[in-house]
Amino acid sequence: MNAPLKRKGETMFDAYDATYAAVVQDSVAFSGIGYDYFLRSKAALLADVIAEQLPDCPSPKVLDVGCGVGALHPLLAPLCGTLDGADISAACIDQARVDNPGVTYSAYAGLALPYADGAFDMAIAICVMHHVPPAHWTAFAAELKRVVRPGGLVCVIEHNPFNPVTRLSVMRCPFDEDAVLLRRSRTRAVLTGAGLDWIGSRYFVFAPTTAPWARALERHLAWLPLGAQYAALARA
Repeated sequence: MNAPLKRKGETMFDAYDATYAAVVQDSVAFSGIGYDYFLRSKAALLADVIAEQLPDCPSPKVLDVGCGVGALHPLLAPLCGTLDGADISAACIDQARVDNPGVTYSAYAGLALPYADGAFDMAIAICVMHHVPPAHWTAFAAELKRVVRPGGLVCVIEHNPFNPVTRLSVMRCPFDEDAVLLRRSRTRAVLTGAGLDWIGSRYFVFAPTTAPWARALERHLAWLPLGAQYAALARA
């Protein structure tokens, strides 16, 4: 059961520990949008989610599952009381530790996360589930639920398969060659099937800027299934 996940980390993502950002940038270059824009978009969305869904926990303990080299963490860490990152690629975790000395990282194999039950206020998985074999989706979501305290938050961010630019970007990315994109409805079914209480979802990445006016537009259009990505939210 664990072998496919471990093998993926060893043979694919380990090879991109030092070039991950450049590879992603190359896959989206045709759109005229830089990789940094997507990082800032995710950070802005997560800031909104934390403020809205964890109002009594302004400095949450957050776990980023499938964090890779931790490219988002310079933007995410200021939103958190503590930030942990976990990934099945030991090489990527080594690089993340170098780049983000203030974040705690763990490499792990398979589906079982190396954390105690209820250790975090929030667990996030950003563009990770489409790399998990579909037969393991529910087990993966159940692990996210397990490590979050009762009443805590699980946030899964995924590519929107209805967005043609997203689909082209995925086709151009070498480590997305085996990706199985999930519709929002499928992600909802996975999360609720793992025992999580569905909160809702929001689409984002509508405009190629994170200027204040664009953030306001994204909030207004969050219901529209045309954004390049979406966030699915559920309560533990």
